[in-house]
Amino acid sequence: MLTLPNLLTLSRIFAVPILVFLLWYPGWRVGFGFGFVLYCIVGITDYLDGYLARAQGTVSKLGVFLDPIADKIMVGAVIVMLISTEGGPQNHPMIHGWDVIPALIILLREIAVSGLREFLAQLSVSVPVSKLAKWKTTFQMVSLGALILAGALPDQVWIHGVGRISLWAAAVLTLITGWDYLRVGLKHMD
Repeated sequence: MLTLPNLLTLSRIFAVPILVFLLWYPGWRVGFGFGFVLYCIVGITDYLDGYLARAQGTVSKLGVFLDPIADKIMVGAVIVMLISTEGGPQNHPMIHGWDVIPALIILLREIAVSGLREFLAQLSVSVPVSKLAKWKTTFQMVSLGALILAGALPDQVWIHGVGRISLWAAAVLTLITGWDYLRVGLKHMD
């Protein structure tokens, strides 16, 4: 069912290769600048697709299936590119050194929670998104956006700092919310 919300969700998935291309070349400020704009547009469509689906009463199984996949593909691709592409302070990748730890925590939690949700869905157990998980997502999105923007504006070191601090905050909330999901899942395992 290709409703407007589902088309917006699909557009987020199709935007990932473009974003990867824009972040591919080390030190390409223009690419990072356009990447930041695209990342912001994708963030807006992430909000809009859910809002429109609920407002229009067109929440569909396809949308429920695709929305978290689109989010995880985007987050995973951006983290990988920010770890691998040089262009940050002293020509390091935007995420390097100790900052790789929170990035890995976020990636691993995304994979684990996806598997856990799939397992629980087979048991007809729903795990609602908590307010804390929404804060985690907010810190995560701010972090990745700031780190992309820092690649476009490498002289503005404070932007990179905001990205790093937000990344660590997202990782802490990732551990807390991941544990909450795991606790729920363990109750349903033999």
